[in-house]
Amino acid sequence: MATTLFRKHPKGLPYLFLTEMWERFGYYLMIGIFLLYMIDTDKGGLGFAQDKGSDIYGTFIALVYLTPFIGGLLADRLLGYRVAITIGGILMGLGYAALAIPGMPAFWGALLLIIIGNGFFKPNVSTLLGNLYNDPEYKVYKDSGYSIFYMGINIGAFICNFVAAYLRNHFGWGYAFAAAGLGMFIGVFIFWLGNKHYLHADVKKETKQDGGAVGKLLGSILLPAAVAGTLGWFIPGNIFGSDSTDAFLFATIPIIVFFLSILVKARPKEKQPIAALLTIYMIVILFWAIFKQNGTALTIWAEKYTDREIPAAMMPVAESMGMVQPLTNELGVYPAYDKFFRAPVQADGKVVTDSTTHPYFINAPGKLPADGGSIKLLSTEIFQSVNPFFVIVLTPLVVGFFGLLRRRNREPSTAGKIGYGLLITSLSSLVMVAAVYVTHNGFEKGSAWWLIGTYGVVTVGELCLSPMGLSLVNKLAPARIAALMMGGWSLATSIGNKLSGVLASMWDAYDYKANFFWVNTGLTLIAAFAVFVLLRWLNRVLREHGA
Repeated sequence: MATTLFRKHPKGLPYLFLTEMWERFGYYLMIGIFLLYMIDTDKGGLGFAQDKGSDIYGTFIALVYLTPFIGGLLADRLLGYRVAITIGGILMGLGYAALAIPGMPAFWGALLLIIIGNGFFKPNVSTLLGNLYNDPEYKVYKDSGYSIFYMGINIGAFICNFVAAYLRNHFGWGYAFAAAGLGMFIGVFIFWLGNKHYLHADVKKETKQDGGAVGKLLGSILLPAAVAGTLGWFIPGNIFGSDSTDAFLFATIPIIVFFLSILVKARPKEKQPIAALLTIYMIVILFWAIFKQNGTALTIWAEKYTDREIPAAMMPVAESMGMVQPLTNELGVYPAYDKFFRAPVQADGKVVTDSTTHPYFINAPGKLPADGGSIKLLSTEIFQSVNPFFVIVLTPLVVGFFGLLRRRNREPSTAGKIGYGLLITSLSSLVMVAAVYVTHNGFEKGSAWWLIGTYGVVTVGELCLSPMGLSLVNKLAPARIAALMMGGWSLATSIGNKLSGVLASMWDAYDYKANFFWVNTGLTLIAAFAVFVLLRWLNRVLREHGA
């Protein structure tokens, strides 16, 4: 099967596939339990309030995707892709491992290492893959190559949550984070095993373009971004809801200006493709703002509003795979929630706790076991594996479907696939609207099938958009700034990720939860409409540049 999957593709693809699989194993293991770790009050977590945890989560995943434009620039001009990928992988592995160390200094230091490491790793592994398809023999398979590569991402993302659930339930949070670090180091090792297959694709670009040498470029971007971010943090009050959001959005302004300056200073033949890329970047921000709520709003729904009791027939399998989270009916120190699961907050940002029954039973009193009895639930982070499972299953089908359309000369353009992806994503939010209606606004536990259905629909949208976006960047970006423009895609992802945290932090503000998901539906429909309005122009740019 593996031979068939990689047939007709460059020999470096399997190694990059496995590298990204293990890198994503580490990242999604960490991110799958990140919010749960921050809001946990009785198992060694940090005890943050839910809105504070959502804000930190959104800021973190935003910064993780903000730094790649710097890593792409350094790889393009100074380091080369292989060295940059190696540096990034090692830093990320150290960061995951550092999360296992107790204390806030280690916590913040670990996040910094991961943010910097991903900046070196993320844009350059995607660019290196694209370079392997520059040979005319492979060019026609670039879209499917990125789809296969994307499947590798999701194999790692699928496996990791079972590992995380087993380790954090049986040994503690630290062991789970340490496993994420180990996965990252395995990825770096595999990457270098395949070195000879992409050595020829690791070509540094011109050292002076678009405003000067690397040092001058970094000085003209990083310093203004740091100053703007500082002003955003200390500005009186809040403009966008929190100091961290203000600081982040202010800091992105100089970076956005930098990318616009690339368009202004571009060579005449480069202006149209760069303009098309910048347009797509702006549109897909709304996709990421909705899609990345899997770690916040949908995790909250899984934790508090979903019936996670495991059927007796499935219990042996669930326990063997580490999927079980036991709850005992005994007095303990738990967050004090109202009927909407809104937790009071102390001045220091930590939730008020009370000696009471576990809050899981607020909207499921009938499932409360007798005193001293226990109930075995599906661990919340397992739902994070539903999306990558669907990616693994559906990727061959989607690739085959577009291959069938290609043979009939009816395949949508890469830009058209992105538009359809946005449209389908909007439908996934409607599934959650129905879930709210059926559960009477969350006053009753909902079936796990609502989340599974949501993830199934959004996965189809994701497969039409995310790998196609990577392919589009590689097709249209001028060769001399290929990784830098891949960093631009990550910048759009970064802003969307931050907006996902902003939207999720407003969860408690919606007494009627369906309205939260109606907003998500509307935002993705607006983005889809924008793509289809611009589709004729985008397709013309693709044709004119042989993409």
